[in-house]
Amino acid sequence: MNDYVLSDTTRAKFKKTSTASIATALYKRNLRNQFIQGVVPVSAKPDNMVGQAFTLRYIPAREDRNPITVFRDPDHPQRVAIESCPEGHVLVMDGRQDARAATAGSILITRLALRGAAGVVSDGGFRDAEGIAALDMPAYFARPSAPTNLTHHEAIDINVPIACGQVAVFPGDVLVGDRDGVMVIPAHLAEEIADECLGMEDFEAFVLERVMAGDPVIGLYPPTREECLEAYARWQKHRV
Repeated sequence: MNDYVLSDTTRAKFKKTSTASIATALYKRNLRNQFIQGVVPVSAKPDNMVGQAFTLRYIPAREDRNPITVFRDPDHPQRVAIESCPEGHVLVMDGRQDARAATAGSILITRLALRGAAGVVSDGGFRDAEGIAALDMPAYFARPSAPTNLTHHEAIDINVPIACGQVAVFPGDVLVGDRDGVMVIPAHLAEEIADECLGMEDFEAFVLERVMAGDPVIGLYPPTREECLEAYARWQKHRV
């Protein structure tokens, strides 16, 4: 795990930032594959999910290794991940984009939420999705799935680099989730991305206001006309 620690200030900035703005900022840095594919919110939440990644990796289950009795093992990686994910972090699960079986259910995710996690993301399924939806903690998945993870998955590694929805996720990366989905931000870029995106959000609010007033987008978005930049500067002054 890297040494980066997400500050309260940067966390607050990302709480106000859309995944679309983050995607654009990362694209400017030639990072084009940071949006986790195929996951959606279990239920919409009023605030963004923001936290550093704590990971769990699944591999395909093999019948001789995954009888129901493995859950009696106090060192079972799935259970250990739930009990060791740090407060304020996001548990990210590599379910191999296979939702034929659940990667977790409402009891485990409720325990995760009560321990203070910032969220959970799986590119596989969740069982008892209705219970997970009722939690305040944000959760993202591929779809509901009733079968236990043992039927198709074996939890094998904790807090190692994983794939989730075709995105490389390293422990300590910063995840931001909104109603569109989840972005993965390399930890060393988190501070500058947060600052840049705040400015982008302000400018897009100005643009949307002008579009609603009837302005054409050519020359406005992006602002290639000087008068658009001048209008934006006046708009910012009036907001202070």
